[in-house]
Amino acid sequence: MTLAARYPVLFAPARWEWGGLDVQFSTELPPDELITNIHVIAFTGDRIVLCRDDRGFWIVPGGTREQSESVHDCIVRELAEEAGARLSGPLHHFGAHLGTSDHPAPYRPWQPHPRKAWLWSTADVELTGPPTNPDDAEQILEVRAFEAEEAIRLSATDGPHMPELLALAVEAHRAR
Repeated sequence: MTLAARYPVLFAPARWEWGGLDVQFSTELPPDELITNIHVIAFTGDRIVLCRDDRGFWIVPGGTREQSESVHDCIVRELAEEAGARLSGPLHHFGAHLGTSDHPAPYRPWQPHPRKAWLWSTADVELTGPPTNPDDAEQILEVRAFEAEEAIRLSATDGPHMPELLALAVEAHRAR
C-alpha cells in the first residue's frame, strides 16, 4: 500500500485559506530556494514535543525562515523560540508541502513567490528551558512531550492533515 493510500488526508490537495495557498504534500524534498517555512516533529525519546499557543492550538515547533538563514539555523532558532529546546541529534527531512499562493506579493520580500514550500523534519531534542517567545512570533503558553498517540490526537487542533503528518513522522523516526 502506498503512503498516499495510507495517509489520504495528508496527501490530498488542500487549500490553506490563512495563507491564500493551494498545497500538496510530497515526500520528494523541494529545492532549498523554495523553502520558506520549516517545522520539526521533535522527539524526546519516544515522546513528541508539542507547543500550545495563545489560540489553544497544539503545534509542532517551526516557522518562517529568515532572509539568508539556512534550514538548520532556522530549526535551531525555532526550537529555542517555541519549545525551549535544542537539537540532540541529526535532522531528518521526510517531506514538504509545496504551495502556490494567490496573494499578489510574498509574505516577506525575500521569499519566493508564488511557489513556496514548507519543509517537515524529525529530530531528537532536549528540552532546556522555557520558550524564548519573541514578540513578533506565536506566543507559546505551554510545552509538553506526549506519548505519540496523544500527540497525534492533539495535533488535529492545528489542521486536519496534522494527525497523519505526525503518524508519518513517527513511522520515519522509528525506521531510523
